[in-house]
Amino acid sequence: MPPDRPTATANPEQGFASLRRFLPYLWPADRPALRARVTIALLLVLVSKAVVLLMPFAYKGAIDRMSAGMEPAVMLAIALVVAYAAARFGGVLFDNMRNTIFERVGQDAARRLAEDVFRHLHALSLRFHLNRRTGAVTKIVERGTKSIDTMLYFILFNIAPTIIELTAVCIIFLVKFGWQLVAATLVMVVAYVFFTRIVTDWRTRMRREMVEHDTYAVSRAVDSLLNYETVKYFNAEEREAKRYDAAIHSYTQAAVKNQASLGALNIGQSLITNLMMAGAMGYTVWGWSRGQFTTGDVVLVNTLLAQLFRPLDMLGMVYREIRQGLIDMEAMFGLIDTPTEVSDAPDAVPLAVDGGAVCFEGVDFAYDPERGILHDVDLTIPAGRTLAVVGSSGAGKSTLARLLYRFYEVTGGRITIDGQDIRTVTQASLRANIGIVPQDTVLFNDTIGYNIGYGRDGASQAEIEEAARGASIHDFILSLPKGYETRVGERGLKLSGGEKQRVAIARTLLKNPPILILDEATSALDSRTEAAIQDTLERISQRRTTIVIAHRLSTVVHADEIVVMEAGRVAERGSHAALLEARGHYAEMWARQQAEREAVVEEEEVAA
Repeated sequence: MPPDRPTATANPEQGFASLRRFLPYLWPADRPALRARVTIALLLVLVSKAVVLLMPFAYKGAIDRMSAGMEPAVMLAIALVVAYAAARFGGVLFDNMRNTIFERVGQDAARRLAEDVFRHLHALSLRFHLNRRTGAVTKIVERGTKSIDTMLYFILFNIAPTIIELTAVCIIFLVKFGWQLVAATLVMVVAYVFFTRIVTDWRTRMRREMVEHDTYAVSRAVDSLLNYETVKYFNAEEREAKRYDAAIHSYTQAAVKNQASLGALNIGQSLITNLMMAGAMGYTVWGWSRGQFTTGDVVLVNTLLAQLFRPLDMLGMVYREIRQGLIDMEAMFGLIDTPTEVSDAPDAVPLAVDGGAVCFEGVDFAYDPERGILHDVDLTIPAGRTLAVVGSSGAGKSTLARLLYRFYEVTGGRITIDGQDIRTVTQASLRANIGIVPQDTVLFNDTIGYNIGYGRDGASQAEIEEAARGASIHDFILSLPKGYETRVGERGLKLSGGEKQRVAIARTLLKNPPILILDEATSALDSRTEAAIQDTLERISQRRTTIVIAHRLSTVVHADEIVVMEAGRVAERGSHAALLEARGHYAEMWARQQAEREAVVEEEEVAA
């Protein structure tokens, strides 16, 4: 999983390896149209650079004609000035045509990579998602996808054209002004690049620190807002504000240092380029005074260097953005490289359900090797029958549901459905045949209709409403001003616990699975709501293989068989009546809960 606060170290080789991994997205084998766009964009880079290099010669020609002071040269000088202006416009025109043509390539590549990351995140194990920080993960994906477009632009349309222009300028200088000016230009460029790299690497460390603080502050804010109710329960608003302020303060300090280092970089770059400009101009003026160069040659050198300095002035930002982009891409590819704990076998086949008999055969399981959860569990649920699993907290009841869904792999034994080991079938087909009404129903921040319809993709409105009737929530939905279009809020917070449970029941009814899991589905509800929902649950479990995981024993007395779990082992099993007669763990739990219920009734009568 990604760390809460990313480290400030990075391996440049890994960063460039990430860039190489991204190239197939930029040059997709199955998208010839996108390849053509890349080719055209690169050709426009060459055309634009050629036009830009012609500008100084037009400018030089105009100056030479003007300095000659000859009447017939006026029209030619005007024509050269017009040509200079046209060349400037042509450079802008071709650059923008290049950007327009290439934009679809960059956006499409970023979209496909982001989609791959999103799919992989959903393929990762429950263990990863229980440990992750949502804010940190979303920030990694956001930065990684945004860095792609920036890096492509700088690498293809800044660095590459600058190298082409530097080569052309050196050839021009060698032919017209001698090797001395070429040597001076190369020394300046080397010094400029060396200085920029040293300072930018120093700034990158500062920027990493700033990004770490930013990521941490965002993750703190998201975590706090997701736990809004907990914050309110413990009157911890001020505590959360102080923690967030401390995170933002650290980010602010890092941002100030980062900005100060940018000033140092700009001053140093400007010193190097202006020293070169002064030296080159002095050299050409000296040559002009000796009759070696014309007045236009002085302008030519000035214009060529000014054009060369423009992209070089951005080198620090370009280098920093590319380095940071590589870091962001490396983090995103790190998510892609996170191994999936549970994956389909190469020869996995779809699950074929004929009745839906479920068997746990000698199942062992441990979240961590040092701490076992289940030990040699044997359970059999015949097709169409109901098995209830009860026991104290931490006995391993809910783990059975997670293993049946194959969120984790068993560490010993096996689980079968109609005789098929679930490790030999595809996860998609397995989960398509299992429905669950969980203890904590989390809804999407969308409409009630959408949340019910989530049970089966493509369900019609009539089918959604029929499922709502089956869950006894249809009339309540119609009483709302917007009916099925009513939004339920973040995690469904606009609905009560009972209403959320009925939505969960409705979408499970819509899915219509042959195997049903009721995982503490009524434990968080009051007695009246529990009784109403319990009737609904008993109705939908008919003719389905059902596993009821419960704490309240009164909700499982109807089960065909009841299993008592203790410390990850099956302690007792039998019908409700048989377990009471055995006077074991179940009978003790029953007596204790009955006493608690009678105490609650007496308190209510006294209060009345």
